[in-house]
Amino acid sequence: MLKKTFKFLGWTLLGIFSFLVLYVVSVYFISKITVNSDLAKVEEQNAIPIYILSNGVHTDIVVPIKNDIKDWRNQIQFSQTKSKDSLMNFIAFGWGDKGFYLDTPEWSDLKASTALKATFGVSTSAMHTTFFKQLKEGDDCKRILISKNNYQKLVTFISDSFNNPIYPEWIEGHSYGKKDAFYEAKGSYSLFYTCNTWANSALKAANQKASLWTVYDKGIFCHYQ
Repeated sequence: MLKKTFKFLGWTLLGIFSFLVLYVVSVYFISKITVNSDLAKVEEQNAIPIYILSNGVHTDIVVPIKNDIKDWRNQIQFSQTKSKDSLMNFIAFGWGDKGFYLDTPEWSDLKASTALKATFGVSTSAMHTTFFKQLKEGDDCKRILISKNNYQKLVTFISDSFNNPIYPEWIEGHSYGKKDAFYEAKGSYSLFYTCNTWANSALKAANQKASLWTVYDKGIFCHYQ
């Protein structure tokens, strides 16, 4: 009986190890495949600037707070941030696991239950929004010029990611700093659909260069070198 138990455990561990190896290899190689690589260049005077912004792990999509296509102030209000500062020009959107966002301010705060729920896609999600006056381009911040038509598609994708696209449900009492807020969102985080997968999907929806599939930020940024 003991021998059978050890044999079962051995095969189980081997299966888990094989899956992890296949997962890591797939993530690396599939993320290198570019979609929308032949997109026509947009003239700056007819384009809308957006940004992809990474903190080293997580990718945000950053857009103008207001233009003739969308005024985000109608849904994401300055009064819902601690600073209530309205002198802002850009707003960043980052989708993610609600447990990670709200209950894990530091990696040391991570609970096994939170990690397991996120890994297997059984938790809820949230949208993190952050206001900026300006952004500085660099390795972790890339400016992208897109057409008005494609920007409308991006707006639709972001709006539809909220639990309530018309009136986003503010998660009161939670923020990382003075100029950000959280809102209820649709979907579940998992090994196969992460915060970076969402950002990558946003770029796809807007017909911009993106990875065929990725779960990490470098899988997006490698297409914007």
